[in-house]
Amino acid sequence: MSYTETIGSRTYRFADLKTLMAKASPLRSGDQLAGVAAASEEERVAAKMALAQVPLRTFLNEALIPYESDEVTRLVIDEHSPQAFAEIAHLTVGDFRNWLLSSTTDADALTRITAGLTPEMVAAVSKLMRNQDLIAAARKRPVITRFRNTVGLPGHMSVRLQPNHPTDDVKGIAASMLDGLMYGCGDAMIGINPASDNLAAITKLLLMIDDFRQRYQVPTQSCVLTHVTNTIAAIEKGAPVDLVFQSIAGTEKANAGFGISLALLQEAYEAGLSLKRGTVGNNLMYFETGQGSALSADAHFGVDQQTCEVRAYAVARKFNPFLVNTVVGFIGPEYLYDGKQITRAGLEDHFCGKLLGVPMGCDICYTNHAEADQDDMDNLLTLLGVAGINFIMGIPGADDVMLNYQSTSFHDALYVRDVLGLRRAPEFEEWLESMQITDARGALLSASTQQPLLEGARDWMGIA
Repeated sequence: MSYTETIGSRTYRFADLKTLMAKASPLRSGDQLAGVAAASEEERVAAKMALAQVPLRTFLNEALIPYESDEVTRLVIDEHSPQAFAEIAHLTVGDFRNWLLSSTTDADALTRITAGLTPEMVAAVSKLMRNQDLIAAARKRPVITRFRNTVGLPGHMSVRLQPNHPTDDVKGIAASMLDGLMYGCGDAMIGINPASDNLAAITKLLLMIDDFRQRYQVPTQSCVLTHVTNTIAAIEKGAPVDLVFQSIAGTEKANAGFGISLALLQEAYEAGLSLKRGTVGNNLMYFETGQGSALSADAHFGVDQQTCEVRAYAVARKFNPFLVNTVVGFIGPEYLYDGKQITRAGLEDHFCGKLLGVPMGCDICYTNHAEADQDDMDNLLTLLGVAGINFIMGIPGADDVMLNYQSTSFHDALYVRDVLGLRRAPEFEEWLESMQITDARGALLSASTQQPLLEGARDWMGIA
């Protein structure tokens, strides 16, 4: 089905829904690289006007990637709930935007319709929304998950403590981990990107974190971000696996490039569940995504990069994840050119994930060859804090020495919690107070108060 829109004396024609969606997307370098972006701002406006008139039902009848050739499309269509969709089935995309922003649409209403939404519907409405719309609507939709603590409660924001090391040195990782904990970070998880996929090295890291966690009774969860097949092998060998990690994308071909399928993810999910390591819940999958991943794998099929990204959230939703992280600026300026594009993408991803019922966090980041700097990250951090982000990254000095990119620091987490009044996961906050790291308000105590724990932990880890 084709779509048209006239502006003045010029009529714009869009061959199909996939083309219309791409042309309606805010400007980003990845869509230009793929050759699917609007040729002018006027064409982009025309596409938005035409998209606003598309009934939501159309997305159930016109697949952007064919049902027969893509298992992500099949997942979306097969698990769509007509009952949940009924409340909004009469709306166009433009009407849906108005409904989302209405003062009478609350968290209960957004929860009711979750199973009736497809990623394409959600991506479409986001293309009509200003940044403030994305923030206002996402803030209404908390997504709460539990493993050893509770993440995503309104008024809370958690931090993934990321103590990476370029050679996987256990003492170096332990030192960064202790540093982050002393700043009150780590309630989302302690998550390491290993430099090696060697199973023995991965197991060594898991054992170190778990030993520390048990010794000091830390109510958090650990993860070593290796390929899911390595995690399954680690589980089979008795390693203390908490969260099961995998990078995912929004098409079957892109996921195949990651060496995964829905069936493999199901196997990993069941393996994690079999360990029964959660204490307050059993959400245990940790997924990472990023706009441009399908395009970089030549697996986007002409679909714009933001819509491909939102399709990945449908994959995540299938496995009841504990955390989903859009690593927003990590792939590089070929996909998100500058601070403005990174900021827009981060707000889109958070809004779309929350609308689909996914516990969204964001690695607020950029590579050193992007037209972005730490001021851009400060802006996005603040905006996402207002929007109700579930978690962010905590990295020593905001500079990841293993992955070589710029993110957010332990101090950044203190800043956003202070200015927005955000708390940590309640179980973790109680632990911090009991260990005299923070006071009852969540504010850091003096270094002298923390010193006994710090010295004891250093001795135990063998860190000078």
